[in-house]
Amino acid sequence: MENENTKQKEPVSITKEAFEWLEVVVSAMLAVVIIFTFVFRVATIVGDSMKDTFYENEKIIITDWFYEPKVGDVVVVSRNVSNDYHTDESEGPIIKRIIATEGQTVDIDFNKGIVYVDGVALDEPYTRTPTNLHYDIQFPVRVPDNHVFCLGDNRNESLDSRSSRIGNNGMIDERYILGKAVFRVFPFDRFGGVY
Repeated sequence: MENENTKQKEPVSITKEAFEWLEVVVSAMLAVVIIFTFVFRVATIVGDSMKDTFYENEKIIITDWFYEPKVGDVVVVSRNVSNDYHTDESEGPIIKRIIATEGQTVDIDFNKGIVYVDGVALDEPYTRTPTNLHYDIQFPVRVPDNHVFCLGDNRNESLDSRSSRIGNNGMIDERYILGKAVFRVFPFDRFGGVY
């Protein structure tokens, strides 16, 4: 008799266990969807303006969760930052490094390729080339409230805050920042945190 009762309970246990596993899998998938909808996003690098920090088609994770812009952060900015922003890289968001935040003054010595913030020369080991390319913004400039001044790490191949074609006379309104780059997920040989 015990064997018959055990056999009858076994299919119910397998079914119950299968539903429990299904519940775990569905819950995990839902959690991932919620996290990647409200906390993190995946962005694709478009263009060469951030070489050698990032290369074309790399995938990064960004977040704007409780984010306050800070100098040195690599940020992804909505393409809508300026209606006049049209280059060969006309698709996707813009990725740049924050050089100065509201209230700071930026000056650039284009002959020496040196960027100054509040009179102090920046140590920029992440740049590919010195900052020699000049657009139409006249320096020095003060960053207005709720804006940031951003440059690409590949300075002489980047359309950025040196140009009035970007944002508000070169300044990027913080509302257009989609998030801070926190992690590179592809390619796998460059997998890791973003600095």
